[in-house]
Amino acid sequence: MRDILSMTLPELREAMRELDEPSYRAGQIYRWLHSKRSTSFAQMLDLPQSLRTKLSVEFCIKSLFLARRLASSLDDTVKYLYRLPDGQHVESVLMHYEHGWRLCISTQVGCKMGCRFCASTIAGYVRDLTASEMLLQIDETERDAGVQISGIVLMGIGEPLDNFENVKRFLTLLSDPDGRRMSLRHVTLSTCGLVPRIRELADLHTGLTLAVSLHNPTNEGRSAVMPVNRRYPLEELMEACRYFFETTGRRVTYEYAVMEGENDSEADAAALGRLLRGQGAHVNLIPVNRIRERSYHATRQAAVRFMERLARHGVHATVRRTLGSDIEAACGQLRHEADTQGT
Repeated sequence: MRDILSMTLPELREAMRELDEPSYRAGQIYRWLHSKRSTSFAQMLDLPQSLRTKLSVEFCIKSLFLARRLASSLDDTVKYLYRLPDGQHVESVLMHYEHGWRLCISTQVGCKMGCRFCASTIAGYVRDLTASEMLLQIDETERDAGVQISGIVLMGIGEPLDNFENVKRFLTLLSDPDGRRMSLRHVTLSTCGLVPRIRELADLHTGLTLAVSLHNPTNEGRSAVMPVNRRYPLEELMEACRYFFETTGRRVTYEYAVMEGENDSEADAAALGRLLRGQGAHVNLIPVNRIRERSYHATRQAAVRFMERLARHGVHATVRRTLGSDIEAACGQLRHEADTQGT
């Protein structure tokens, strides 16, 4: 059965033609799915029963199931573990900022990239998420939390640019003026550095914010913790980032997970200054999340010290606000527990 929530409005119009239905029915169905967030064809009461029957035979509306919910006692952060229809799990994290609610969503079940400090890659890659499975993380979180999400971060489990076609479809559906109508200026996409896809993304002129994970300012150091650097070294990555900025006019944000004793020395700060010179770059420093399978660690104080070192080398950096620290709000840990222990 076809995944109707992943279909664009033109695709729905073509589907109506194949079913010998008027094309305007596509608009009605699309509004039910994306404006009213309908979960069944039976709810689409302005459609004739005959069409609802056809739809239930030809199409499916996917669902997510809430497997676990962890609410922080320190702030408004909530971490969700969702079970997919095939039994796999993904995570989403709801965060509250002064300007509204943001949701960090997953784009894959697992991850192929193998970053040494990341929990998402430990349980291995299983499959890509569909556009509907990304949208449903928003829908189910809004239903559970009773809030309207105003910003999306593609920074959960998975590498968004490794699932590029489904992510593009998700962005189209999310921003469609006939549907969900979210400006992509409220979307941040985080990547470990798939250079060809960064260039393709730039050419789409979506308006979203690109966040690139650096985590080390030298090829040798970055390759040791991020295998992707062996394929796309820093020289190629930085050239792609310059292309993104020149093409879109949107400044790239660089993410840097501070790992004490690994990438936070004065020499590291100087090397990062040389790497980013002339870009007007902003660096988002993140004290690395400790995971059981790795020895990497950092305190917020260590990140602040590194920020001060960077300032001496002309790099503007801030330390990311810590949210949900008591519930291990970084993605990957709950999924790993669910897959190893059962949910």
